[in-house]
Amino acid sequence: MQKLLPDELKELWQTVDEKEFTGEQFYYEQERRLDRYRQLWTEALILPGHSDLKESLVWELGEYLGVPDSAQLWQRCCHATLSMKDEWEHSVDASKRKAVEKFYDDSQGMMDELVWWHTLESDASPLAYVVALEFAQQHPGLAYLDFGSGIGSGGILFARHGFDVAVADISPSLLRFDRWRFQFRNLPARVFDTSSMELPKNSFDFITAMDVFEHLFDPVETAEMLWTTLKPGGFLFGRFGVEEDDNKPQHIVKDFAPMFERMKDLGMHEVWQDEWLWGHQVFQKT
Repeated sequence: MQKLLPDELKELWQTVDEKEFTGEQFYYEQERRLDRYRQLWTEALILPGHSDLKESLVWELGEYLGVPDSAQLWQRCCHATLSMKDEWEHSVDASKRKAVEKFYDDSQGMMDELVWWHTLESDASPLAYVVALEFAQQHPGLAYLDFGSGIGSGGILFARHGFDVAVADISPSLLRFDRWRFQFRNLPARVFDTSSMELPKNSFDFITAMDVFEHLFDPVETAEMLWTTLKPGGFLFGRFGVEEDDNKPQHIVKDFAPMFERMKDLGMHEVWQDEWLWGHQVFQKT
């Protein structure tokens, strides 16, 4: 398999250790290579008539919600993390599954925060979707599912590159925005509301689950569900871990060991890990 960007950068860092490359030169080269990923992400998401990704995403959210004041809406997106923290702490009993799942459907802050995140203004980790895309392009099969799709940007990226896209989430309100975004771009996509429907068995060649598992009431059950919907030989690409963050009380899963153990029992074997940028892993169904 052709090396992915995290592998390239890890290998390049060795030249710094060996004094062939300075730290400053390495940082410049890392940013240069990440810029290619930023370009792919931007080209996939930006709408005609817009020249800036942030402006395009905020305009799109405003168009969907009927909020014409983009400056005010952007401020709302920037403060969404703290707004959700307050909302969670005052309204959610994390020991109750229905309360946890209802939060993701009821909270407008979730949509706002994801728009902020996908602008790449403060965090480049959405570019892990581009890493996932390049991994998927090196393996057979075009049936793709973004599980925990949020506002659907990952699905849009994959659709732009010829994949047969499906998105799944537990939040009907987020899925309505997903559907609207795909229709606005005339891109086909299947939409699965996992709060009320099952995913089809043995149906997908490649699944992403980006920053999803730390939010789940039952990550073991979800791992079993994704194993069931993957085709034999299919891949699951995700980030299965979480850093401590006082502003993210929604990160209710701290111990991922039971999930990894269940995946092992099911025959899901790790075949790749990002050891440089964001820590994502890939598991293959045997």
